[in-house]
Amino acid sequence: MTEKLRTERALPPEAVVDAELAPITAMMSSRLMVLANLLKRGAMLRYKRLAGLSSVEFGLVASLGRRPPMSVVRLAEAVGMDKGQISRALAELVARKLVAKSANPRDNRETLVSLTKTGLAAHDAIVAGAQERNRRLLEQLTPQELALLLGHVDRLTEIAAEMLAAERELG
Repeated sequence: MTEKLRTERALPPEAVVDAELAPITAMMSSRLMVLANLLKRGAMLRYKRLAGLSSVEFGLVASLGRRPPMSVVRLAEAVGMDKGQISRALAELVARKLVAKSANPRDNRETLVSLTKTGLAAHDAIVAGAQERNRRLLEQLTPQELALLLGHVDRLTEIAAEMLAAERELG
């Protein structure tokens, strides 16, 4: 069963077409990527202003968060970047005294990283900024609209994960 999306304003006629004929910019994935990109760009500008962090540095500080020290390898996996990119950004964060490095007491060959007090303050500013942005975005929706949206997003996420798994199986 297909339901039409309800919006306060009507969709332009070119956006309401059969999926087979839809221009790429009218497709759901494209629209979601535009939204995500706008949100990310706004967030990056805010985090640069609040904490002086680049997008890579922001990812590292957010991933380290208020957690125990973690290895550089584990951090690279958490943010989905290679060790070289991580090392350069970590060097900058160490120089700015946002991150501390130490040897792993269980394995001296492994380096652990954690946020310093200054890094924790930057992290907390990021979290507060993210909460404010989230509040501002979601206050535009009624509780019912939000529940409906989140349900649809969860369902689409599940379907997208299945589609990804199917593509991986095909090679």
